[in-house]
Amino acid sequence: MSTIRTRWLILIATFSALAGYLVSLAGTMLRWPTPVLPLSSLFTMAVIAGFTLVLGIRVLRWRQGKRQRQLNLILAARTLVLAHACAYAGSLLLGWHIGILVDQLPLWAFRSDHTISFTSLAMTGGGLVMIVIGLVVERFCRIPPEDSEESDGDGGQSKGEGEYA
Repeated sequence: MSTIRTRWLILIATFSALAGYLVSLAGTMLRWPTPVLPLSSLFTMAVIAGFTLVLGIRVLRWRQGKRQRQLNLILAARTLVLAHACAYAGSLLLGWHIGILVDQLPLWAFRSDHTISFTSLAMTGGGLVMIVIGLVVERFCRIPPEDSEESDGDGGQSKGEGEYA
C-alpha cells in the first residue's frame, strides 16, 4: 500500500474549500442556511480519531517489541486503511469549513450571532486533528528495515524497508 500523498491532502482541502465557499456564497444569496456541520459532529470525529490512534498504538507497541502475542496482520492492514481514511476525511472537512469560514468573515461586523463562524472554526480544528492522527498512525504501521549480516548487493537495504505491517 502506498503512503498518504501530501499533495492529495492539499488538493482535496483546496477543492473542498472552494466548493464550501461557493455553496455558502450561493446559500447566502438564496437565503438558505449555511451548510456547516453541527458541533455534535466533533464528538464523532473525536471517536474516529481516537479509535484510529488506539489501533495505531497497538501496532506501534508490537513493532517496538512490547508484544505478548503475534500481531494480527489483517488488523494492521485495516489500521493502515483507517489511518488513510481519517487523513482524507479530515482534509475534506478542513477544506469545506475553511471555505465557509472565508465566506463568513466579511459578514463578521454585520452580524451579532457568530455561531456559524465559531462552529466552522471548531470543525476546521477537528479536521486538522484528523489529518495529523492519520499521518501519525500511518508512521506507526511502517515496518522497520530488517538487519541482515549479509548484503545482497543492494547497499544493505532489505526488500521490506519502507513497507507496512
